[in-house]
Amino acid sequence: MAGPILACVGADIPRELVAATGFTPFRLAADTTATTAEGLAGQSPRTRALLSQIQTGAFAGVAIAHGCAEDAQLFSVLRELSRVGSLDRPPVAHLDVLYGADPAIDAYNRARLVAFRSWLESLTGKAVTSEALRDEIARANAQRLKLARALALRAEPAPRLGGVQALDLIRALSQVSPQDGDRLIDKALAEARPIAGRRVLITGSPHETSALYGAIEAAGCVIVGEDHDWGEAWASAMLDEALDPLEALIARWRKPSLSAPTGSSRVRALALAARARELDVDAVIHVRLTGDEASPWDVAEARKALEIVGKPLATLRLDPAPNPAAAADIADKLSAFFADPSGSRAPPPSAAKPNAAAEKRPAGASIGRRSHKALTSTADFAAWQRDWFADVRLKAAEGPFAVVNADAPQEILRAMDIPYVVNQWWASIVAAKQRGRDYAALLRATDYPSDVESYSAQGLAAALDADVEDAPWGGLPKPDILALTAGSDAGAKLFEAWSRETGAELLVFARSIEARWDLPIAWWSDLPERWDETLEAERLDLLTAQLEASIPRLEAITGRKFDPARFVEVMNLVNEQEDYYRRTRDLIAATRPAPAGIVDTMPATMVPQWHRGSTWGRDAAKRFYEEVAARVAAGEAACPGERIRLMWVGRGLWSDMGFYQRWEKSHGAVFVWSMYLGLAADGYLRFFDGEKDAMRALAARFVTMGDELRMPTWAGAWHVKEAQTHGVHGAVAIDDADPFVLAALERAGVPVLRLPMGNMSLDGDALEAAVTAFIEGPVASYRDQWHSSSPGEFR
Repeated sequence: MAGPILACVGADIPRELVAATGFTPFRLAADTTATTAEGLAGQSPRTRALLSQIQTGAFAGVAIAHGCAEDAQLFSVLRELSRVGSLDRPPVAHLDVLYGADPAIDAYNRARLVAFRSWLESLTGKAVTSEALRDEIARANAQRLKLARALALRAEPAPRLGGVQALDLIRALSQVSPQDGDRLIDKALAEARPIAGRRVLITGSPHETSALYGAIEAAGCVIVGEDHDWGEAWASAMLDEALDPLEALIARWRKPSLSAPTGSSRVRALALAARARELDVDAVIHVRLTGDEASPWDVAEARKALEIVGKPLATLRLDPAPNPAAAADIADKLSAFFADPSGSRAPPPSAAKPNAAAEKRPAGASIGRRSHKALTSTADFAAWQRDWFADVRLKAAEGPFAVVNADAPQEILRAMDIPYVVNQWWASIVAAKQRGRDYAALLRATDYPSDVESYSAQGLAAALDADVEDAPWGGLPKPDILALTAGSDAGAKLFEAWSRETGAELLVFARSIEARWDLPIAWWSDLPERWDETLEAERLDLLTAQLEASIPRLEAITGRKFDPARFVEVMNLVNEQEDYYRRTRDLIAATRPAPAGIVDTMPATMVPQWHRGSTWGRDAAKRFYEEVAARVAAGEAACPGERIRLMWVGRGLWSDMGFYQRWEKSHGAVFVWSMYLGLAADGYLRFFDGEKDAMRALAARFVTMGDELRMPTWAGAWHVKEAQTHGVHGAVAIDDADPFVLAALERAGVPVLRLPMGNMSLDGDALEAAVTAFIEGPVASYRDQWHSSSPGEFR
């Protein structure tokens, strides 16, 4: 008899443990054609579909795995909806297990799994015994073997099971009791009949429903296999019954599934090619579904591997729920592909020249107006940065040289005197030089996506650029070391591609997720002094161990030695630098009119920030503070006629900084806040006690990186705090702004304008009228309402 139902999101929820607790695990599949949850502006159709099932289903609880970034964010979304009273929910838990074979990840996964077991036990009131778990593992393994026999019918020369049948069967098995699952497999075996069509293998995005499988098979194909985690991988996920049952579950996560975002594109490609040859398919079809940012990075390696075994690759970009017109379009595309498989290949690499790219811009598109700086330090920092980068280029020619993502710790590199550039700084230079379109063409020509994390992909694009004479600032040197935190679905694969193109050693730090349902909100007050008691110990333990493990690797790569005393010096310099940012931010927040706008504070913050932990960085932050303080004392303002104060939500428009000053003369509207100075002021300070705590303090600085901007409960509260302390009358946001942040601002009464543009966009002119209407309408009304209720004080 089936027990109460536990909704599961993601392939990494251990069904065996759920069943041993007395629940029937039910893996949610997002059907975007069904009625979805309302009032969730900014959330993807998939997230809305899952939320709708959670809100309307009769579930005893909900368990969410890390899986992809969207699944991890789903937990944060549910937590925030509950906090603001918008969710009538069953109990929810997040099982944040990570892939990897090193002992630190094993320890982290063990701690998370034990906590998850305790949560399950709290729901049922009974303990899970080793015997019960061992029995469920044996039962699940037996069913996987039985399923494998059914799926083998697809591999026969004349397939007797189609892709739709296989996918529907696997989904059904994930949603019923083991006994009912066995009957479903028996039924599939009994009803198997020969099916005619071109044999194809599916790769790319996971398919949660069979809608697209149906459209592909209706076009004359038979899907004989796939490598995503809703498909035949289900049958191969065997557990080692010789191990302790809990350890058997942990062992499963030591190797990522082929379709996991943190998995290797090359490993997936080699396995795909071997499977394509084994199944003797006519073609492999890579399907990229809407919202998938990981699998597009697999295409380049997949095509190379498949060419070796003589199998063509078709690439389709599709919505998961095709309408009749879309299904017909799929049939047409596949027909054209089979008529000429070579037509789907990427064009030969060729870089667009800067002038040619400019000629292609739409009429009326912005070409990036120069801003007018009020601070002398801003110009001086820019000049110093050019000289610094020229010196880095000279040092890089001799090696070693590193490029690191902004979310990866840099202080160890600083302490070891390893020259490095931050990836996002380089992207800002590419944007400022308006080379983004050229670099996008380079990425596409090499089978890499140009529309997935395009800002972070500019360094990879630079590695593909053979035209060094026209490269910004002489070009980005070839790195010996690449480092990132695997915080996005695309990040690990992007950097893997970059490592392949350059031969650089790759350091990847795991991205853990805040798993508590109740957590302190005022992190900006708690983290500087009380980080060790505010953050989860498991997360700190993991990143501290990975940071320590990176040191011997860096020593081996560079031949340089890590000095703990020098590291402490670097960490202290960082704290001094960030404290100056905090003091500067507080001055601007408190002063009317503002002494500086974000056209000054963005570069004045970020240029020294790229040199965090150096004496120059600390001194530059000090000079920035002192110049702002002097302007406050002298009564100097960014806009003497300031009447409106605005905040900018999202990444900066580095290619069009003049955008921010377009309404100063006409409306007295000044952008006084961006995340750059705000996050520097609140996000980095971590005080510590000498060598024994320095590495853990560094872990505390980076384990939350991104949470301040993306985790709804933290990000929303912080943006509201910053809006209130700065006295802003409105917020202007671009498409990378978190929707819960914008909702929190609106709940606090702050008008919000959502601009349909990215930070690499050159379309600012086209949106100028929208900003003007926003300032003259909601912003002016909000300011007048506040002003009338608080006479005598300007806000």
